[in-house]
Order: sequence, then C-alpha cells, then structure tokens
Amino acid sequence: MRHFFAALGYSLAGARRLWRETAVRHEAAGGAAMLLALLLLGASAAQLVAFGALFAVLVAVEAINTAIEIIADRLSPEWSEFARDAKDLGSFAAACIMVAHGLLLALVAWKAFS
Repeated sequence: MRHFFAALGYSLAGARRLWRETAVRHEAAGGAAMLLALLLLGASAAQLVAFGALFAVLVAVEAINTAIEIIADRLSPEWSEFARDAKDLGSFAAACIMVAHGLLLALVAWKAFS
C-alpha cells in the first residue's frame, strides 16, 4: 500500500509540473470548449467516452513531450539538431491527438446536422 501512495504522490507532482506548461492549460481550455460543443450537439455516451479517452491520451502525450523537452534542454542547453528533432517529434505527437479530437467533433457535428 505504501508503494501505491508513493506512486500517487509522484503522479500528482507530475500533474502539478505539467500544469505549469502553457500548452496544457490551452489544451484544457480547448477540451472544455469541445466538451461543451459535444454536449450541445447531442453527442452519444460512446462519443463522450471517446472524447474523454482522447483527452487522457492528449494529456499523457503532452506529459511525455514535456519530459522530452526537459531532457533535451538538459543534454543540450545550446541549439542542437537532435534537441530540435526531439522537441518537434513530441509536438507532432500531441498535434496528432488534436487532429483526432477534431475528427471526432466533425463526426458528431455531421451526425447532428444530417
């Protein structure tokens, strides 16, 4: 049980650190707006669950992206191609999840208006 609470503490510390990232706060605001739009469009329970799962994946990818950026900055405080590539790839991963969110919203809107 001690391990569980220690792991929970580490996760909460990670969440607090992640919240300091502007991108995550923007994504949270965008997620709230998208949830409202889905509700107004009459999204099904399955579509709302899909949104929640995608949002959880987005937060997880953003956490990994932030970790990559921290490590890249530590290993290469000056500009380097490997650090740029690592950061760009992390950003691309987050963008892919945002595209999936957009596709879900488009699907719900299409069904609502057709």
